[in-house]
Amino acid sequence: MIEVERLYYTYPGQTEPALKGLDFSMGKGEIFGFLGPSGAGKSTTQKILIGILKRYEGQVRVMGRELREVTNDYYENIGVAFEFPNFYNRFTALENLNLFRSLYKGETEQPERLLAMVDLERFAKTKVSDFSKGMKMRLNFCRALLNKPDILFLDEPTSGLDPVNARKMKDLIMAKKSEGKTILITTHNMSAADEICDRVAFIVDGGISLIDSPRTLKVQRGSKRLRVEYREGEGLRSADFHLDGIGTDPHFLDMLRTKRVETIHTQEASLEDIFIQVTGRSLG
Repeated sequence: MIEVERLYYTYPGQTEPALKGLDFSMGKGEIFGFLGPSGAGKSTTQKILIGILKRYEGQVRVMGRELREVTNDYYENIGVAFEFPNFYNRFTALENLNLFRSLYKGETEQPERLLAMVDLERFAKTKVSDFSKGMKMRLNFCRALLNKPDILFLDEPTSGLDPVNARKMKDLIMAKKSEGKTILITTHNMSAADEICDRVAFIVDGGISLIDSPRTLKVQRGSKRLRVEYREGEGLRSADFHLDGIGTDPHFLDMLRTKRVETIHTQEASLEDIFIQVTGRSLG
């Protein structure tokens, strides 16, 4: 669905490129995450892919077409949700969606159905000026789905959401994947990316340091050890074991039989740990 080769971009008036030769591709039905701190190049890449920034170097093909050659019909096939959504504040949620819906030529979703999907149906006739940031983020997701797009570009999709609505948003994104939608997420939320992305790319200073699935990264770069926490008297103790041969390790088996075991965890690294290892940078 998306193929990018040797992508460079320099903002007008700047001498240092914001993007320095990016190479990546995305298949149909894939959730791909661009992970990195602010200013890393995530949003610049997204803006090129949605056609806002034009004067790039390299090749960018979306749905088989070079992006330089696409016309306005391109926007019939993509949906975009920015981190800081813009709406007409004096309009209600429903009025906003109906307005944006009218801009598309093809078949569109029913705004009321979309509002119900994100638990905003009771606020359909509420002015957006009275919405919280989290409510605007959910409304923004609705707007991105209005035209039944094949590709979704989501910028920090869980930003501003409480844990319950963040969970719902992740579930909705996964539901769109199951429908065959291709989804690009730009975020610095490693936990969210770990949960929903098929593959992630680490980007810092305009370059990609690593691309792989979250699971592969954690298995390859984590410690192959297991930690057991157990009670001994009134105290909590722990013991570490190597995963190789653990099924026949007499100390491990004896601990399972004789100790009050409370937790058992493998010691794989988190995506944030791996990001720091690979890039030498934190997400701050």
